[in-house]
Amino acid sequence: MSLAAQIELIPAQKVTQQAPIEQSQNGVCYALFGHNLVQHGEVERLVQAVPMAVAAALGRRAYYFVPLTLAEGDETLVSPGYTIDLGDRASCHRNVKFDGAEATFISTRLMDDRFGLAFEFFINAAHEFVETAGVPESYSDLVCAQAKENVRGETSHDAWESRKRAWEHRILEAGESAVPATASVDERAKNAFIEAAFSDALAVYMLSMAQDFDYYDLREREYPLLAAPALAERLRAVAALFPPNNGYEFQILYRKRG
Repeated sequence: MSLAAQIELIPAQKVTQQAPIEQSQNGVCYALFGHNLVQHGEVERLVQAVPMAVAAALGRRAYYFVPLTLAEGDETLVSPGYTIDLGDRASCHRNVKFDGAEATFISTRLMDDRFGLAFEFFINAAHEFVETAGVPESYSDLVCAQAKENVRGETSHDAWESRKRAWEHRILEAGESAVPATASVDERAKNAFIEAAFSDALAVYMLSMAQDFDYYDLREREYPLLAAPALAERLRAVAALFPPNNGYEFQILYRKRG
């Protein structure tokens, strides 16, 4: 009998009944369940990095850090352990609603390192904030101004693709240095871009308070990474909107060439 067959998959709702919920000082609820390789103190520091104003918008949502979460039809299942076979079937996260409450199950054993796990948690929290509270107008103005100036790159594949759709005929590869004021804009794509760009920046901002990382750690292959000065401008805008909690610090450090 294979090891995968020996691991009993548990319905997500049952996990919410078995795993004791904790509430961080900022109000975010979370729980650990199963054989995770991440320590409780590490998860606690991630959760507490969410700024108070962001945490308040998450409402009745709890985050469950589990080894693996899987979908079978419409049902979400949790594996309390890890196997290669189950890992191949698992998702990075699953969102589930139970009687008015919402839960996000994060597969800790699919992440290669602490950076990956932290970013998975923060990007989920950022998306959920946007769904609830929207995007501040000041931030929308900033990213649209950058897009019109054809600032190089973006912060995620979603943001890059929606930005290209919004201003497709004026994107940098077309040879334009800036978007003319009279250029037509795909408003639906523009709104998708604004939401994606804000979610990304908010996630990176929270990540930066939970652990140190290098700008190049954010690079992916599917799109050019946003130019460092433009990313710094976005992060400072987010920091002004959501100051760090006590015990956390936001800094942007520039490395000298040489």
